[in-house]
Amino acid sequence: MQYTTIYNSPIGEILLAADEVGLTGLWFENEKYYANNLDSKHQSKNTAILDKAKCWLDIYFSGQKPDFMPPLHQLGTPFRLQVWEHLLKIPYGETTTYGELAKTIARQKGISKMSAQAVGNAVGHNEISIIIPCHRVVGTNGSLTGYAGGIDKKIQLLKLENAFEADFFIPKHSTAP
Repeated sequence: MQYTTIYNSPIGEILLAADEVGLTGLWFENEKYYANNLDSKHQSKNTAILDKAKCWLDIYFSGQKPDFMPPLHQLGTPFRLQVWEHLLKIPYGETTTYGELAKTIARQKGISKMSAQAVGNAVGHNEISIIIPCHRVVGTNGSLTGYAGGIDKKIQLLKLENAFEADFFIPKHSTAP
């Protein structure tokens, strides 16, 4: 059974979903894949997992890096799960590119090349945005492309994390994961 609650963030309403294992979804209202994996028989109810996710978001939206992770229950294909695990390794306040993620995953799989487009598709279908920080992935030239919640939200999240160099929209770059 999945349970849901609404979190009113400074940048818009967020729907949180969880089951008995962990958080299964975090979606901005009207985002591209809104409630994509939400069971039609879900119940609106606060649970300990949802309360922990709200606490994480309170800390995050206060401009601080949370020092804990709410329990997660990621639902996806093995490839998507692998990509999402790499997203969790991107440091707070830094970014990486779709191409760098693809290279890292290719090395891990022992293959010479991985499609950055395939990685981008998996990143875009992340059902637990913000906590699994897909907003920290940018285009090769630093362009702010591809955020299901909307580019405006991606910019606000990166600004909150001080992920830009100086006063320019040049993301602070990391080679992580």
